[in-house]
Amino acid sequence: MAQSANMDASELARDIAAGLASATTATERAALVPAELVEAIQQLKTKRDAVILAHYYVAPEVQAVADYVGDSFYLAKLAKSLPQQTIVLCGVEFMGESAKLLNPTKTVLLPEPGADCPMAHMVKRETVDAARAEYGDDLAVVCYVNSTVEIKSWSDVCVTSSNAVKIVSELPQQHVLFIPDQNLGRFVAEQVPQKHVILNKGYCPRHHIITVEQIVDATEAHPDALVLAHPECKADVLAEADYIGSTAGIIKYAEESDASEFIIVTVRGVLYELERRCQGTGKKFYFPAVQPTCVNMDLITLEKLVRCLETGEGEVQIGVSDEAADQAKLTLDRMLECAAR
Repeated sequence: MAQSANMDASELARDIAAGLASATTATERAALVPAELVEAIQQLKTKRDAVILAHYYVAPEVQAVADYVGDSFYLAKLAKSLPQQTIVLCGVEFMGESAKLLNPTKTVLLPEPGADCPMAHMVKRETVDAARAEYGDDLAVVCYVNSTVEIKSWSDVCVTSSNAVKIVSELPQQHVLFIPDQNLGRFVAEQVPQKHVILNKGYCPRHHIITVEQIVDATEAHPDALVLAHPECKADVLAEADYIGSTAGIIKYAEESDASEFIIVTVRGVLYELERRCQGTGKKFYFPAVQPTCVNMDLITLEKLVRCLETGEGEVQIGVSDEAADQAKLTLDRMLECAAR
């Protein structure tokens, strides 16, 4: 019976992949997932004692079969509370590493281990060492969760875009080195002017290439639309926004707003959750002309998810020393503790 379910799941996933080109909206893509595939995936999860977590940026059909969908902070927090022994994380490498750090006795699987985040690598050890040498104990190294295990191990506390302002504002240190993202760091510095925030040169290639000209063009085309932007965007883009927040924050704002049109300035994968939450309201969502897409998140497909469940491929290994892994885990534990206060 289990073998039959596995075969059906693989075949159904391939059939969906072949038909995706016919779908024109995120909702249509998700609707292509038949109940038979959902049931087959459920059998595979039961066999492996697995739970599927997915980031808002992955394909709609992957989000549709996940048990939980959220942003980086939600997924990191959730991973610690789940009873299943296997976590299948539909996201990029640093997300799988974070889940493994927080759950060292569990198996964490990535459907596409090659899905990386360029920004996760964009800081040098010399930058951190120089700041510590200059400011000593009055420096906190604050690391965006979008970072490798090694970079987390150089740091004092992790943050996400949804809790960075809160955590930085409550740190006892006056000086803060914010790594790796310069744009989120700059946004935090503006919100917490009492701190001396030192910026690094890293950035998200998907958000950093969005230009203010694109936003102006979009607002001229849709003059009644509110602009909702992610803080990984550049400062001049954020200056045009009516709301700045994390992926989850953008979704919540659009869902609760009385407005009916929105220009969404983050990765297009978020559209499925926006459409799902706002179904029946008549709300419309637009993106800059050059739509932000994450090529790494796009690598995560239903076919790869099913194969991962069938075979156990893509197991996350923490490729640093035990000491470094412990320090990296500490930064995540501190984030969860600080955010909970």
